[in-house]
Amino acid sequence: MISIIIPAYNEEENIAETINEIKKRDSGNYISEIIVSDGQSTDQTVAIASNAGVTVVVSAKKGRAAQMNYGASIAKGEILYFFHADSIPPENFTTYILKAFKKKYASGCFRVSFDYQHWFLKANCWFTRFDVNAVRFGDQSLFVTKSVFQKCGGFDESLLMMEDQEIIHRIKKHGKFTVMNAAVTTSARKYIDNGIYRMQAIFFWIWLLYYLGYPQQYLLKLHKKLIHKTKL
Repeated sequence: MISIIIPAYNEEENIAETINEIKKRDSGNYISEIIVSDGQSTDQTVAIASNAGVTVVVSAKKGRAAQMNYGASIAKGEILYFFHADSIPPENFTTYILKAFKKKYASGCFRVSFDYQHWFLKANCWFTRFDVNAVRFGDQSLFVTKSVFQKCGGFDESLLMMEDQEIIHRIKKHGKFTVMNAAVTTSARKYIDNGIYRMQAIFFWIWLLYYLGYPQQYLLKLHKKLIHKTKL
């Protein structure tokens, strides 16, 4: 069975729809639980998620890595599926995950698509079909067996960002990884708020600085300075 873990912070506008779509797109009652791991939201995220009939926990430590680890620590399923609060899974997504699991894949993700039509965003999405770590981000979601997640030590809580990139390298050391042939639909709100080309340039710049070894605090400061309406 699959435990779905959603890290959330001030997602009152999206969390109910995300939860409802997850339930609707489960192809065969394969979900054992949905856990919303909240990062001490100041809006109605916790109340809305609770009313949607899922397990809600508040992480003592804010940050996606810490929140996802906390959610994973109480999860009961053999498969953990990490999913962003502003995204929608593909139809029958649980069937895709279980088929991959039965083929001995220990982890995997979907491709990504945006909820906004623009040629540049479509081009970016096209590259997510390839199993290349450089284009592997949390918007694509991530399934991983609980045993592999525990073996690799979970998400690195010292990372304030890029935790989704970092864990992939460690996960792949413990089993096969696959990119499944369907797409998660994610919000393009950051691109719309900040300008599509400008936003992509900022993401690339932060990605490059991360791989050049710049400290997390510097990357976070740069992120907050350059990106409007950031939640980090």
